[in-house]
Amino acid sequence: MAAGEGDAYRAFAALHGPALSASAVPPRYWPSLCRKLENEVFDAGEYFGIMQVEEADEEERGNEETEEELKKKSNPGSKLCYKVIVTNENGLHVSSCDSIFLIDHAWTYRVEHARQQLMQVPGLLHRMANLMGIDFHGEVPDEAVVNQVLEEMWRYNQTYQLSCGTAEEKVPVWYIMDEFGSRIQHSDEPTFATAPLFYMPQQIAYTVLWPLRDLENGEEVTRDFAYGETDCLLRKCRLLPWQSSEVLNINCFVTEPPDDHYQAILTENREKLPTSIKPPIYEKNKIFKVYTDLQQVHQNLTHPCFEFTDLEQEADILYNFSHFKDYRKLSEEKPHVMVNQFPCENLLTVKDCLASISRRVGGSEGPKWLPHTFNLCTELPQFIRFFQQRESRGEDNHWICKPWNLARSLDTHITKSLNNIIRQRESIPKVVSKYIENSVLFHLEDVGLVKFDIRYIVLLRSVKPLKLYVYDVFWLRFSNRPFSLDDLDDYEKHFTVMNYAPGVSLKQIHYNEFIPLFEKQYPEYSWKTVEKDIFKAFVELFRAACAKPAPLGICDYPSSRALYAIDLMLKWESPGDGKQYMQPQILEVNFNPDCDRACKYHPSFFNDVFSTLFLDEPNNCHVTSIV
Repeated sequence: MAAGEGDAYRAFAALHGPALSASAVPPRYWPSLCRKLENEVFDAGEYFGIMQVEEADEEERGNEETEEELKKKSNPGSKLCYKVIVTNENGLHVSSCDSIFLIDHAWTYRVEHARQQLMQVPGLLHRMANLMGIDFHGEVPDEAVVNQVLEEMWRYNQTYQLSCGTAEEKVPVWYIMDEFGSRIQHSDEPTFATAPLFYMPQQIAYTVLWPLRDLENGEEVTRDFAYGETDCLLRKCRLLPWQSSEVLNINCFVTEPPDDHYQAILTENREKLPTSIKPPIYEKNKIFKVYTDLQQVHQNLTHPCFEFTDLEQEADILYNFSHFKDYRKLSEEKPHVMVNQFPCENLLTVKDCLASISRRVGGSEGPKWLPHTFNLCTELPQFIRFFQQRESRGEDNHWICKPWNLARSLDTHITKSLNNIIRQRESIPKVVSKYIENSVLFHLEDVGLVKFDIRYIVLLRSVKPLKLYVYDVFWLRFSNRPFSLDDLDDYEKHFTVMNYAPGVSLKQIHYNEFIPLFEKQYPEYSWKTVEKDIFKAFVELFRAACAKPAPLGICDYPSSRALYAIDLMLKWESPGDGKQYMQPQILEVNFNPDCDRACKYHPSFFNDVFSTLFLDEPNNCHVTSIV
């Protein structure tokens, strides 16, 4: 290797080595991979060929099956009857440094843009339909064919995620390999491995392919579609998109995780629990020094009992946007300093934990105020069983996949495709929740009946005893299009978070305008009665969250206070006596929510919050004690 080439390779290895090591690409292939990427060498055609397998009718072949047919049957998802074989007369050797190959990507996209790209990018729909064996010969994009591609693509999709950038840029990317890569079939004993690699100099992603053993001319190229999965049950679940079967004789009932699950979360979060302290006592007329990195607090907290400081070490109150971690040090060195967070509050604010602790309420069915929710990382078999049971009973099977810890509806998708949900497990950690197909709708003038959700601000003053307040003003968000259970990728029909979507209109109705309009539309349902059920759900949730000692529950730390936003919807529930009622459905609990609208329309907002939380003086504030 020449000196210049050596420098180029060292730079390549420094830049891409961590990703290659994480994908277990053997280092002996790295120099060749560097050269092929730099020079865009796609030489797989010199070693491999695509073969179409001809299958005879059942009557013609009787009980006899050729070796090729048996191989064909062993390859899930091979309805196109293609496979890739080694065509080089010398075969392929693992020890050869050049035995690594680039696979181009035919389509790269984020799920929310898939339909639009299929409709608008010239030639894309034809290519995808041909690759997936879907009959389409028209010139104009056909919506029925688009829907077929959107369903079938989950048998072909692969995914990766960028490690840096904005929250939007970190949303998982899905891609479909070119015709060569997409023809490679599955095997439980694969002959090759694949991995995505983002080549930084070109800002392009490729898939790299390398052999796991020596192959002779004519042998098949296969890969493991559930690569790295050793658990037999999970392998069966993950391979369902290609090997359909009645899953599992398992119980779909999901219990709360064991104690060590919560301990692992604490360790992963690097949170240090506080030592036991006595509740701090302050002078009656004390002026509290507040250290905060939140501009909304700086601009709106005007209560005379509080003043701001730029020195964290002299603060009496730490009110920060970033997550606090070392409660042990704080409790040992400054037990009197109050903080706007509770140890282990992620049990409320992270979606998989919210579902776990909620199982402490309502017995085997769980609480009525939380949609059926499964953790795709740890509860995939139970979810599949539950999905298939609903399917067999003819029950609605629309679901919504959500990342554990992303806000603003990022990477959140509604689907009734089991294959889609199973494959979502391969992207960032997600939960899947039953989509509310029978939500209470609101009639918007000039639009029609739309979905809406409600945001309440709750203030947690203490854990023991549990002291919980609700701010007297709530906020509403509306969809922009009439609701119907179709067009599942139509954001403005199925979602209500419009204030972050560029170019999308935002409909706002103040709570005191909403209540009379709501009661006019639903004269049998007073808002006070609905709100009573909402508050009851909040109390049950927080009691569940505080029912066990940390890290199994929110920690009882006397110097902690917190503000959360709870987003919820209402759905129609039929108890069996023929009279429907409105059942609150808690969607998520948000840490340090955006309070811009609260401050804009209610200037006393942060004065009320600080008086309630830090002065323990809620009486003259716009808050209601609910426990």
